[in-house]
Amino acid sequence: MTGRPGRTVLPAELRAWCGALAALAALAVGLLGIRYAGDGAPSAVDTRLQAAADGAGPWRYDLAHAVDFLGEPAGAALLVAATAAVCLLLRRPRAAVFVFAAVGLSVVTATLLKRLVGRTIHGGYLSFPSGHTAFLTAFALAVALLVTGRPGLGRAAGTSFVLAAGLAAGAVMGWAQVVLGAHYPTDTLGGWCTALAVVPATAWLVDRVAGREDRP
Repeated sequence: MTGRPGRTVLPAELRAWCGALAALAALAVGLLGIRYAGDGAPSAVDTRLQAAADGAGPWRYDLAHAVDFLGEPAGAALLVAATAAVCLLLRRPRAAVFVFAAVGLSVVTATLLKRLVGRTIHGGYLSFPSGHTAFLTAFALAVALLVTGRPGLGRAAGTSFVLAAGLAAGAVMGWAQVVLGAHYPTDTLGGWCTALAVVPATAWLVDRVAGREDRP
């Protein structure tokens, strides 16, 4: 990319806040990983949260399966491809690259952490952190950052919007994974924190690399 510089994917007014959030999230993932390393049973916190999730009506399974599809390969590919296509139509190739990179690195990081931590569910399936939760949270954060980068949004509004988007996506997918019995509640918290740590770092990296290429 040469000529006119492209719009950054990490708004300047949110860089310090996103950096601090990423650092705290990385610390949380590390502490949770140490706490549940090699574990194969729910903690007391998991048991209480699981009971709360199971208290909903029978409709919860249909809704949980619908949400879960968004984190499956087909659903995830549709979401990312559609978003990237919109970015390209708006002539924002840097944004398209960022969406792919943010969700891809979040899922890869979650997968690597699963092997490193070694927590299991149902007798042998690696569970910490939740890759589905990491994916949807990363996707929501990436889109929120791109929307926040548009002119007119202030620092307070932008921060609130990004945080709300990440929290909502993580909560919805985390709930679905717990209802379906695919993860312990603390696994979904780990997936949420993984995305919070990876996405801001990815945005900074994409801007840095693209900024160099934009220079004539």
